[in-house]
Amino acid sequence: MANSTILTIPVSITSIASFSPLGRTPQEVWESYLKPATKISFKDVGNKNVPVAALNDQLEKLVSELANSDSKYRYLDKSVLYAILASRSAAKAAGWKEGDVFGINIGSSRGATELFENHYSEFINTGKTSVQASPSTTLGNISSWIAHDLKSTGPEISHSITCSTALHALLNGIAWLRGGMSDKFMVGGSEAPLTPFTIAQMQAMKIYSSQQAEYPCRALDMDKEVNTMVLGEGAAIACLEPGRKPDALAYIEGVGYSTEVLKHSVSISTDADCLQKSMLMAMEGIDVTEVDAVIMHAPGTIKGDMSEYNAIKKVFDNHTPLLTSNKWKIGHTFGASGLLSLEMAVMMLNNEKFIGIPFVDKENFIQDKKLSKILVNAVGFGGNAVSILVTK
Repeated sequence: MANSTILTIPVSITSIASFSPLGRTPQEVWESYLKPATKISFKDVGNKNVPVAALNDQLEKLVSELANSDSKYRYLDKSVLYAILASRSAAKAAGWKEGDVFGINIGSSRGATELFENHYSEFINTGKTSVQASPSTTLGNISSWIAHDLKSTGPEISHSITCSTALHALLNGIAWLRGGMSDKFMVGGSEAPLTPFTIAQMQAMKIYSSQQAEYPCRALDMDKEVNTMVLGEGAAIACLEPGRKPDALAYIEGVGYSTEVLKHSVSISTDADCLQKSMLMAMEGIDVTEVDAVIMHAPGTIKGDMSEYNAIKKVFDNHTPLLTSNKWKIGHTFGASGLLSLEMAVMMLNNEKFIGIPFVDKENFIQDKKLSKILVNAVGFGGNAVSILVTK
């Protein structure tokens, strides 16, 4: 039987850093959230003009500079480079120094998709491939390259659990900390999916947006009649430590997870049974009325948004908290999305301000909200869900 004392050890978020269209510093990210404009725009990807949330030129320059700063980094995929840049900021903000011993679990849904596509195209055209093709497209090299860059000597783990990848990394980090196997753990996700083949896959599923509108992604618009998912790119990293650290950004009060029986490979039930279970697990021991807001996964698809909304209604009954999502602003970043949502939650707690969705509830952008507990959801292909309850 599990030791109940170990399972209730609180966990502190001592830092969160991201690298995305929102920016790279906490100030830049928060200022982006305060503005009702989306970061989604139309760009040519392959031979198609599609809506995407891409890094701006300044951030792209930082990625290029990192790639050229070391001959070994020249062959890394953008997903790895984004994660390295975010992890440097997270470690610095947490006060973790070069050579410290800490665990690393950074995941990705797709991994080195751009490099893989390029290497495969080369193989089809020439029958040969680069010597770097295999090591540079291995998913596991995200955490190992971060460990190399930060000179950490702790455990290194990478994984892919579709769109809930980053929050599964957080679950894993918490397990290591509560089990006494590590004193510090860095967790998160990174994704660089803005490639022709990846977008074509989403279009084949008929879930990608073609909206020529101010907001191409209509996440949480329950009246939409077409799917409006848009892809974004970026990385988000959190530093975790056991106990209630006095200078922590926030505390993880509860975690939940569940997987539901599938009818087909990308199905989710009408009332998102997996999300109902994960939310209830995360809120175990507290009254649902204590939760002030839920940052939904809400990918911008008709079924995805509605099933999660139905799940929330069932769990909270007549006490539905404030609901929001960031997909309308930064698109769906697949494996990184859960940690970007967690970053949004921590920022809302610390700034004591709820960030709503302009086309759903415009007054949320001008009214301050009292916030003390926020629930963050993520769910991915395969019917796997994670819910994290964070408190100030």
